[in-house]
Amino acid sequence: MTHAPKLLFADPKGRVMEHPYLIATLRSGEELVPPQDKPIALPAAGRLVHLPGRLPVGLNPDSGELELVREMKVGGKTFVPNAVGALLPPGYTRTFLPGEVKGSGPVLPQWAYTAAAWGEKGPLAWAIHTDRRSHWEPEAYSTPELQGLVSAHMERFPDSRVLKQLKTCALLYRCFTSQNIFYARDEGAIPASVMCNARCVGCISDQPADGPPASHERMDDGPSAEEMAAIGLYHLEHAPGRTMVSFGQGCEGEPLTRWKFIAESIRLMRAKTDKGSININTNASLTHGLRALLDAGLDAVRVSLNSASKGLYEAYYKPVKYGWEDVEASIALARERGAYLALNLLLFPGVTDREGEVQALENLVRKYRVDQVQTRSLCIDPLQYLEVARGVGAGGEPVGIRTLLQRLKAARPGLIIGNFARGLDERENAAGSPEV
Repeated sequence: MTHAPKLLFADPKGRVMEHPYLIATLRSGEELVPPQDKPIALPAAGRLVHLPGRLPVGLNPDSGELELVREMKVGGKTFVPNAVGALLPPGYTRTFLPGEVKGSGPVLPQWAYTAAAWGEKGPLAWAIHTDRRSHWEPEAYSTPELQGLVSAHMERFPDSRVLKQLKTCALLYRCFTSQNIFYARDEGAIPASVMCNARCVGCISDQPADGPPASHERMDDGPSAEEMAAIGLYHLEHAPGRTMVSFGQGCEGEPLTRWKFIAESIRLMRAKTDKGSININTNASLTHGLRALLDAGLDAVRVSLNSASKGLYEAYYKPVKYGWEDVEASIALARERGAYLALNLLLFPGVTDREGEVQALENLVRKYRVDQVQTRSLCIDPLQYLEVARGVGAGGEPVGIRTLLQRLKAARPGLIIGNFARGLDERENAAGSPEV
């Protein structure tokens, strides 16, 4: 094991270091396991992060036993180390979580913590490069001209509540779909709703007092149909190539709670242009609302879910006045009406890839002929999600994220697995997705 990946740890100031002899461990659900599968070099836009209050667990290469690292001494100073993970740029899907256990720290901020280690040539991460299309490369965002583009667009629509929210998302949170509205390219966000009929444990815009700090601030005033249509129409008419507007982003509630306003905005846009695609990111809770949007001209539906089994879905989403049956009815409707149907699958190693969960997902993509699975590494404290998932949903041993993705592709020939939405001209005769 000369070149076995070394355990990483951080001092109290967050400085990351390599352990002198322990090998990194990985977490898959409840289990800590030795290095396996295929780590990759940490992408250039990725970064290592420390997990405050989490103790690293390493593997002793001599004994083969796991060792909990409670104390380290570096440069004459003794301290309690923090575990280390990686954060990945868009286009990557993690396969394992960091090998750590809870110490005395708080609930972790909402990020998709990925197993990391130090390899022969530098930092490693356990992930798959699931979408190699380059138009979402981080280098293309938060560029020096963005501030000027924001100002110019705000001058075009000075009273727009849509742009007021998107300005914050683009400049403060550096949201790519929000920035696209100002760059006038690709998939652009149109926030629509302040309300939500789910209480997702990992919601990034609304958290209880005892939860982690929300990473985004939800919009506080729902825009009119005319405001949404104005921003959407400008984007559809001015963005070249794979043009798309999307309702339902992370900085808002559930868009279907305002389906009447969105339906009218779609009608206003389609009355003036037939360019591009109109998509909704949704929990698919209100089938009658989705039907109205499809009647108005919606052509793409991306359904967010963490599971295709009722128990685990409802344990995480905590739906209010709807259930898994409503989600499946909306998926069936989207398929019946010929919309481009994608799943926004919130992946969590060791839970999403349980044998029973994999079978439920296979059945879903096969039954409804799903066009695309967009993998999303669930942004949540790993131990927090394990508490949610413990004892609920479909069981069985984890098969691995890589195997899960392979089985989904086999279950639905032609299924695209990636991280980014496909524009109208990319949906027909798609070349498929990278091997996993």
